[in-house]
Amino acid sequence: MKIPLFTWLFLIPFLTIFFGVNVFLVSGQCRKDQQSLLLQLKNSLEFDRSVSAKLVKWNSTSDCCEWPGITCDEGSGRVISLDLSFESITGGLDDSSGLFSLQFLHSLNLSFNSFSTALPVGFANLTDLISLNLSSAGFTGQIPNDISKLTKLVSLDLSANSFLGGPPLKLEQPNLATLVQNLTHLTELLLDGVNISAHGNDWCKALSSSLPNLKVLSMSNCYLSGPLDVSLAKLQSLSIIRLSGNNLSTPVPEFLANYSKLTALQLSSCQLNGIFPQAIFQVPTLEILDLSYNEFLQGSFPEFHQNLSLRTLLLSNSIFSGTLPQSIGELEKLSRIELAGNNFTGPIPNSMANLTQLFYLDLSSNKFTGTLPSFRKSKNLTYVDVYHNQLTGEIPSSHWEGLRSLTYVDLRNNAFNGSIPSSLFAIPPLQKIQLSNNRFGGQIPEFPNVSSSLLDTLDLSSNKLEGPIPSSVFGLAKLNVLELSSNKLNGTLQLNWIQKLLNLTTLGLSYNNLRVNASGGNSNMSSLPQIKKLRLASCDLGMFPDLRNQSKLFHLDLSDNQITGPVPGWISELSLLQYLNLSRNLLVDLERPLSLPGLSILDLHHNQLQGSIPVPPSYITYVDYSSNKFSSFIPLTSIVDLAFNQFRGNLPNICLKTWEGMMEGGNRSLEHIRYDPLKLTNGLLVGRIPTGNQFQTFSSDSFEGNQGLCGPPLIACSKTNESKSTRGSNQRKEFDWQFIVPGLGFGLGSGIVVAPLLYYARGDWRIQPEETSEEEDNTDAADDDNDDEVEVDNEDYFGGRYCVFCTKLDITIKKVIHDPKCVCYQSPPISSSSSSFSSFSPS
Repeated sequence: MKIPLFTWLFLIPFLTIFFGVNVFLVSGQCRKDQQSLLLQLKNSLEFDRSVSAKLVKWNSTSDCCEWPGITCDEGSGRVISLDLSFESITGGLDDSSGLFSLQFLHSLNLSFNSFSTALPVGFANLTDLISLNLSSAGFTGQIPNDISKLTKLVSLDLSANSFLGGPPLKLEQPNLATLVQNLTHLTELLLDGVNISAHGNDWCKALSSSLPNLKVLSMSNCYLSGPLDVSLAKLQSLSIIRLSGNNLSTPVPEFLANYSKLTALQLSSCQLNGIFPQAIFQVPTLEILDLSYNEFLQGSFPEFHQNLSLRTLLLSNSIFSGTLPQSIGELEKLSRIELAGNNFTGPIPNSMANLTQLFYLDLSSNKFTGTLPSFRKSKNLTYVDVYHNQLTGEIPSSHWEGLRSLTYVDLRNNAFNGSIPSSLFAIPPLQKIQLSNNRFGGQIPEFPNVSSSLLDTLDLSSNKLEGPIPSSVFGLAKLNVLELSSNKLNGTLQLNWIQKLLNLTTLGLSYNNLRVNASGGNSNMSSLPQIKKLRLASCDLGMFPDLRNQSKLFHLDLSDNQITGPVPGWISELSLLQYLNLSRNLLVDLERPLSLPGLSILDLHHNQLQGSIPVPPSYITYVDYSSNKFSSFIPLTSIVDLAFNQFRGNLPNICLKTWEGMMEGGNRSLEHIRYDPLKLTNGLLVGRIPTGNQFQTFSSDSFEGNQGLCGPPLIACSKTNESKSTRGSNQRKEFDWQFIVPGLGFGLGSGIVVAPLLYYARGDWRIQPEETSEEEDNTDAADDDNDDEVEVDNEDYFGGRYCVFCTKLDITIKKVIHDPKCVCYQSPPISSSSSSFSSFSPS
């Protein structure tokens, strides 16, 4: 239908007025006074313009209500919400800032900035605030009482992220009770990381008496103490309770099971004790339960029912026990399970295969038995860790099919057998495969998708794997750790094959049937990656690989390789080296002294080294020179094994009379140092074994083979034994059993062994330079020559110059302390009349 012309002429004035009004309402929302205050605020702030996504876009030519971070009231045009979170703001916030003149603000968010000043008192001007978020904003010092004047607040977040550093906010004067007494409308209170330091459980009473509508209580790492007061039971609206990282030192109260709206209960690292109430597991609304790192908290699982909402279950490093019920498979929403470091037993329920939402599973360090169930239905699964259990049986390849999100698999320290599932090696996003210390056999599967693989750790050590190393392994470009030691792998491997593995830092091929050829290709191996740990023990090397360019190497094991000739001088240039094992070779000499600043473990036993014995640095922890052809003087360090050499002369006792005599500067704090274990077997020691202090704890194994010793734990001393022990009494009076003098021998086949000992038996006590969680080769410390026994001979004389290195080990800090006052002496000529070792027998 056509509209007559005169009708258009009549409507035009009205349409003009209508559209004009609407244009005014849209483009004119921003009030000039509000824009001016905001620009004043911007100009007073220091912020990184390259990071800012909000302040950098504020300008005087645009509508302030359309600026990022700003919300205006549609009717009045006043600013009611200001969000400057993550704006990289630094410096201070002045009380005269334009911010505190925006009196109609309902919501203010300054979180995740770096203000680095005390909280301004100007916040008291913002009396209409309903929500105040200053979390991780960098404010420090005491929270002012002015915050308590914001009586309309519904949500208050002053929490701080401890990982971001900086001093925390404090709530001492005024205290928590003063802060919240007028905030009766609060439903959310987040004070994580604020130093409240409340005494006893007064904080519980302050909350329950002032905040009847509280729904979210988040006060982790606030230096709170317990117990949890029953007054908290009044807060029946509570939905989220986060109190982790406080020293509550309390049992978990039963009343927590009565919160009908509870969705999250997080009480990790709270020193909780007693038995956890099973009824809390059954709260229908509960989605997150975190009780991890409460080493005194006991408990067990009830039977679960289908209507529960549990999504996250974290109980790691507590002492929960019992079995996992089959009904755990009824928890259809369960996505994260962490039960590591508990005492759970029995099988892993097959019903867990029904947990289709599961993406994270950690059952490590328990006592689970039986087989590993399939998780094929858990398509989102990214993490599986069953390390250190008692699981057995084969793992079908079908278990891992379809898990396209899997990034981490740790099956170490179990008893799995059969072949390694080939499907595991076909998952492109997988980053870590750790299967060591099991009984897997057969050959290592090929990697079908080498070019797309993200694998950075492959640990298959200590299994029963056979055959050659698949060529596809050397195409895994992102590989960082390759551990294949202690298997039955065979074939010849050219060491320069690893040059494609540019990210490789750890290579372990020890104790297989492999022959590693280090002579081919690039002679100085400069193109190899910068390796930190290289374990090539028993790899039939026959020669030293040229590692002079491996400047980051700190762990080197080339033992049992029939390597001949001298120890090359370039080893002394590896300044970061901490562990060096060249034992069981045919080495004859050292081209240069091994004066490496970080070296703590040096093992050269079972070689053909001769001449003067190398003087180890005073900071070294373990030295084994046994079964060589050394002669001349003996330096002593914390642990020394010099058995089977050709030493002569007297053992000087200048620094060996007592342990107290060796204390640097008379440091009495070292009196606690103990000898554990003690080995004085198969010697010529005589006399009564001391009965005081630690000697009462040693077994007869520590002294066996010394026909002249008596007293507990050996046979009782008779008068004959006592009379034998009186010979050389004048000299023996200088000896004190608080320090054990190592036995000395003469001729090939006898020598000295240990002085003083650390606190683990041989094969276990060798200190690892780092990462004690990584599995060392089981045979690294294996030794069949019984070097840890003291062997002595009647002709225990020493000739020539000798040095005494008085060192000791502080057990509490595992630190060797050297006494620089100990010096070198000239021993008397060798004589048959020289005093024998019996002069060091106990009185």
